[in-house]
Amino acid sequence: MSAVEVVEAHLARIAEVNPVVNALGEVFAEDALARAREVDRLGGEAGPLAGVPFSVKDNLDVAGKATTHGLRRFRENVRPVDAPPVARLRAAGAIPIGHANLPTLTVRGMHTASELHGHTVNPWDHAKTPGGSSGGDAVAVATGMAVLGLGNDSGGSLRLPAAFTGVCGLKPSTGRYAADHRLGADDPSFAAQVIPVDGPLARTVAELRVAHEVLAGADVHDPRAVPVPLTGPPVPRRVGLVVDPSGRGVDPAVRSALEAAAATLSDRGYDVEEVVPPRMADALDAYSGLILTEFARTWPAVRDLLGPEASRYLELSMRRREPTDLAGYLALTGVLLGIRRAWGEFLDDRPLLLGPVSTVPSFEPDQESRDAEEFDRYTHAISLCSVSSLVGVPAVAVPTGLADGFPVGVQLIGRMYREDTCLDAAELLERALVP
Repeated sequence: MSAVEVVEAHLARIAEVNPVVNALGEVFAEDALARAREVDRLGGEAGPLAGVPFSVKDNLDVAGKATTHGLRRFRENVRPVDAPPVARLRAAGAIPIGHANLPTLTVRGMHTASELHGHTVNPWDHAKTPGGSSGGDAVAVATGMAVLGLGNDSGGSLRLPAAFTGVCGLKPSTGRYAADHRLGADDPSFAAQVIPVDGPLARTVAELRVAHEVLAGADVHDPRAVPVPLTGPPVPRRVGLVVDPSGRGVDPAVRSALEAAAATLSDRGYDVEEVVPPRMADALDAYSGLILTEFARTWPAVRDLLGPEASRYLELSMRRREPTDLAGYLALTGVLLGIRRAWGEFLDDRPLLLGPVSTVPSFEPDQESRDAEEFDRYTHAISLCSVSSLVGVPAVAVPTGLADGFPVGVQLIGRMYREDTCLDAAELLERALVP
């Protein structure tokens, strides 16, 4: 097929499906077709992703398009250049096909709904959330409106919607991909530099791997991005199984998915043993303390932007973990280093962890923001996502099939810069467990 035919097919799918699921806030139809014609002219020189349509989360810049962050007042926020990962995919021949919906400013909650574009629905069950904050991209990929989705993850924002919509998501190691998360001229502060990462979503692990190989590498525009090889030396085939990372119980469907995944890996030569990751409570406290202390500086302005309903999730966050003073914040930076050291030593023994993305399956939209009890329940459900983001290690979310007709999946967490080991194990699970 020509690139033009591929893009036309996806635009037709968008016209059919997007009015139902509301995953894409803006569709780049004319630009995508123009780029497809250029790819066809280039032929074999177009790159390894020639003609592949991808969606872009609406907090990542696409040259000539508005990056709205889901806010009406940013509708004219047209950006002059691509964000680094968008530029990487475009240089490989891939074609941006639209900006995907997200929770307003990415902070509205764990459900994808924005002031500008409204609610994105889960295509498997419209009464359940697709997750967030990269939910628009996950739904676009799950429903065939895009081959790849480009989102970001600072505590499960790629992995949660991947699990809830039945697709694959990769949170890379900190520094593996170049990124630019500036909202204006100023660079973000410390926690916002070292925790969030951009990453891909795809329908298969093989497609995820190709996107990873394109996105990885150093970049002059981001001093954090490192030139680490895509693969490393063989590692011991030992897996730590984390069933209940928060110690608050696991839904039977999630437990069954973990047991099936553990048995599959064991049958394929991995030594699987149940473990408890180090310093989980310390890590969750440091994660919240660093983020919310930095966020408190801009909270009055952000609250005005969000409005009372969209502010509820953050208000519940700050009630549970109040911002600290300078001395407390500096102490947390030391705690962070110690936690990363402890995890490095832990993964030295078992180079892979197998655990839940969420200990509960998908839930009603905005259920996590209803009150303090619900907030506590659902944020603890994704504690392994939060901690692995703080540590900076890679993780791959992979589906394991269906439970009562709804997707369920697991995640594999690896050593720093060893995305390859996560992808290898995820591919084994996909082949064995996904019909």
